[in-house]
Amino acid sequence: MSKTSLHVALDRRTFFRGAGLTAVAVLGTGLLGACSSAVEEQSAGAAGTSEPVRGGTLKAGIGEDVLPATFLTNTSGATTVIGLAYDSLISYPHDKVEPQPRLASGWTLAPDGLSLALDLRDDVTFHSGRPFTSKDAEFSIRTYADPKWTAQLRSTAAAITAFDTTDPHRLVLTFAHPLGNIFDLLDTVPILDSETIDKLTAGEAFIGTGPFKLTARVPSTSLTFERNENYWIPERPYLDRVEVSIIPDAQALLSSLKSGQVQLVNGLNYRDIETIGKTAGYQAIPLEGAELQVYVGTNVTNPALSDVRVRKAIAYALDRERIVSEVFRSSGYPVNLPWPKSSPAYDEARNSTYTRDVVKAKQVLAESVVAVPNLTLSYGAGNPFYEATAQIVQANLAEIGIQTTLDPQEYASFVKNLIGAQFPGLWVTFHSWAQYVPSTLTVSAYPFNARKNASRFDSPAYVAAADAAWKVPDGFSDQAIAAYGAVSDQLLENLFLIEIGVIYNQYAAAAAVRDVGWTKRSEIQLTDTYLA
Repeated sequence: MSKTSLHVALDRRTFFRGAGLTAVAVLGTGLLGACSSAVEEQSAGAAGTSEPVRGGTLKAGIGEDVLPATFLTNTSGATTVIGLAYDSLISYPHDKVEPQPRLASGWTLAPDGLSLALDLRDDVTFHSGRPFTSKDAEFSIRTYADPKWTAQLRSTAAAITAFDTTDPHRLVLTFAHPLGNIFDLLDTVPILDSETIDKLTAGEAFIGTGPFKLTARVPSTSLTFERNENYWIPERPYLDRVEVSIIPDAQALLSSLKSGQVQLVNGLNYRDIETIGKTAGYQAIPLEGAELQVYVGTNVTNPALSDVRVRKAIAYALDRERIVSEVFRSSGYPVNLPWPKSSPAYDEARNSTYTRDVVKAKQVLAESVVAVPNLTLSYGAGNPFYEATAQIVQANLAEIGIQTTLDPQEYASFVKNLIGAQFPGLWVTFHSWAQYVPSTLTVSAYPFNARKNASRFDSPAYVAAADAAWKVPDGFSDQAIAAYGAVSDQLLENLFLIEIGVIYNQYAAAAAVRDVGWTKRSEIQLTDTYLA
């Protein structure tokens, strides 16, 4: 496929056509324009008309270090390393679920939806200097499918039954059944280096094809990135160096930003971000298209939570409006279901099934057949919005007679308990993936996976609904929307997860930091970033 071919844009219905669909995305004309359109669509920063400035060091602060064992789980820390040092085969813009070229320059989906041919760039090298080929794409997808990595889209990766890598610059995938979310997978999987995967596992080296090389790591302290001089996008990145400090305390993060020790942070509480956004010399950067959802999880094998009427009482008791307005400073909106308003699964009628009603909550609780002892309410320690949310949830439940004990857990332990379904009672955290093709959520995300989830919820009806939605080739068709409605009904009926609200993740930065980018998974992208 020629690098000077025209890019054929796809609307979401055309992209997901099941019969006779040919999805072709190729590179535009020119040098810089030929390579950077997907990146340029995903950036934001301070207002201004200054020309990009080459060079300089950006100093950033984040709350958690990368954990090698959970590198493919979309957890904080890993999102920084993957965003800076790795590439994916395709990328999604913020406002659409529509594939754009990245390391794959074009693709063709078979009319029956059972295979996908990808044309790969021939000018990409790993940080080690080794050329990227179709075998590297195969290795990355197979690694993502390996259960030891506990990746959230593993079921989609595992549904790929064959890889044809005969041509080093062409990859043909064969599927066990049509995969309505195959491009979600290709947007998500970072291209990994097979020669250094053992070092990645040990946390010793993170070798990708991305715009920056990770050159130094001091565990729990810092990450240092240097410009990749051989990056496939000409003249990118602009920055010479990115120094990332690991600062677990949100107030310390804020102090570091205000004092100028760092220029870009992720992990502030929303009240501070709101204030920063109104302060001269600073900016708040909302990550549009990378919505998160805050929710209350339940372990349905806990005797007190095994009766769905107890879970319904909790759903009626929650003051969603207060949590969204106070904790998240109205950076979002209350929901009963995980889908953001941009999703084809969003349904306003279903979404208002459970509104705050203390009287109703008490009535439903009185109808339950189980005693409700003091329940554990777990959340990630050191995170100001998790703690504040948990405190409001605790107060809401106390109003209807359910007592809880707050259980702040160190971040690594919290993630381990989420993945391993080890929470004894209730928990509060974010989930993601609802901003993608809706079927991805119920066959992939830890809280929602129909076959194995953090709540230990097991239901043949839920599995059937999730699978039916997953196997519709056109993810925006009437058939797909009807299937998503069946999934939503299962979620509302069983309430193993109780949604609170859709929340917009945000960065805070000095005004001099321009054109910060991100993926739909909130992975930071600094390919186009410069210091004005």
